[in-house]
Amino acid sequence: MNKFPVVFTRSSNVYGPYQQLYRIIPKTIINLRLGKKIILHGGGKSKRSFIHASDVADFTYKAMTIGKSGDIYHCSSEDKPISIKKIVKLICNKLNKNYSSSVIDIDENFGQDQCYFLNSNKAKKILSWVPKYTLDSGINSTINWVDSNWTILKKKNHEYKHQK
Repeated sequence: MNKFPVVFTRSSNVYGPYQQLYRIIPKTIINLRLGKKIILHGGGKSKRSFIHASDVADFTYKAMTIGKSGDIYHCSSEDKPISIKKIVKLICNKLNKNYSSSVIDIDENFGQDQCYFLNSNKAKKILSWVPKYTLDSGINSTINWVDSNWTILKKKNHEYKHQK
């Protein structure tokens, strides 16, 4: 190896203000604001661990400044993995929308992971890092960001388009 000073980081599902609009949290908020249905593949059973972008930024800075070159650090929330269905229900409740009339269940995406979760104990111990946002407070910050930028965001494309 060329002794290049590198620290490897892995983060679970990052969300928060400025996230790509086709991701489940901002897309759900925006679709509910627009009166559009949210499509849940496989009934939203797959589980994810979400981490707020501000926590990831703090983690990344600590990994760069404190982490040992060549080491790998994981960044994840302290929350247990949560199903996509529960995330959508949580957002529906926060926006006073009826879950049942706001979603469409369709077949599962082929190859969809059922659950993935990273253990960030090493980062907590070595980097003295802990996430500051709970899922609840992080979703609130994302809703506030969407609402503060609604004039612009409602006009944007909210669909994923694969770039070749």
